Amino acid sequence: MTATAPAAAELVSVVIPALDEQDFIGECLTAIRSQDYAELQIIVIDGGSTDRTLEVVKAHMVDDPRIELLHNNRPGIPASLNLAIPHVRGPWMVRVDAHSRIDPTYVGRVVERLSENRWGGVGGRKVGKGVTPAGRAIAAVMESRFGVGNSTYHHGTATREVEHIPFGAYPIDVVRTLGGWDERLVVNEDYEFDHRVRLAGMSLLFDPEVVISWHCRQSIRDLFGQYLRYGTGKVAVMVMHPRSNKVRHLMPPAFVVYAALAAAVGLRRPGRAMAMLAPYAAALAVATAQTARNLDSAAERARVAPAFLSMHLAWGLGFWRGLPKAILIRAHAQRQRR
Repeated sequence: MTATAPAAAELVSVVIPALDEQDFIGECLTAIRSQDYAELQIIVIDGGSTDRTLEVVKAHMVDDPRIELLHNNRPGIPASLNLAIPHVRGPWMVRVDAHSRIDPTYVGRVVERLSENRWGGVGGRKVGKGVTPAGRAIAAVMESRFGVGNSTYHHGTATREVEHIPFGAYPIDVVRTLGGWDERLVVNEDYEFDHRVRLAGMSLLFDPEVVISWHCRQSIRDLFGQYLRYGTGKVAVMVMHPRSNKVRHLMPPAFVVYAALAAAVGLRRPGRAMAMLAPYAAALAVATAQTARNLDSAAERARVAPAFLSMHLAWGLGFWRGLPKAILIRAHAQRQRR
């Protein structure tokens, strides 16, 4: 499969799935409307918001005829993205989530890269934004390799081919040929789609000059819930596409099993349990010290270690929670193919 490069200044379709984003959708649309690349079709897909999201979107529509509004009655971001596909009029489809903000050069930069006719998708740096002490700690943790492993889009500084891009920009021909996003996935639909792009023989480009700022979770509790869902979504993709599995994907679920074993040992031999957990505790202490030194307040620094621990435990627990359902989904899909 190959992508065809359009002529200069062709229409670019920016697609924004949204659900109850009244606090962020206005800022998101303002940033998109302010792009240096003006030839835009801006599609907002509302997933059934019950707050003021629609009101904010419609107010922007009055001022900017480039904005279109679609209503999605099916649950989930994949369904919203798929709903937009038939409405895309430009040769490029650029995804921007409603709680994100892009720089004025964002669209122009990804179009420049896609126009090289070498890439199945282009993405860049995903920079977390915190507005609470916990949120600022979480944003810092998400730029740490100890927190997110080798996810290039969190901390990469060099242009390179990657296995996954956040909020990707794609040739619409590629999106349509691959059938869009898998609606069986609640989360991790973007990684699964990128995996299929690569299976189709196309490459994904990470460009650090492409930067998208997004509002990360603003409390440890919300972070735990987010990573619980991430773990559940990841195991679904791992079962669907075994070739996508990496050793690092198994580390959090392995850690959960190991921690549970240490806890069981600790019922009779607390000292041995502490010794079992000491290597992780030491690594946590080092990563916490390195990350906390970039934060301004004691309240922020105090939340770094809990953020690391929440991410690792929740991701691993989500993996085990989602494994039985993932196996059933794969078995059902195999029966349908027979």
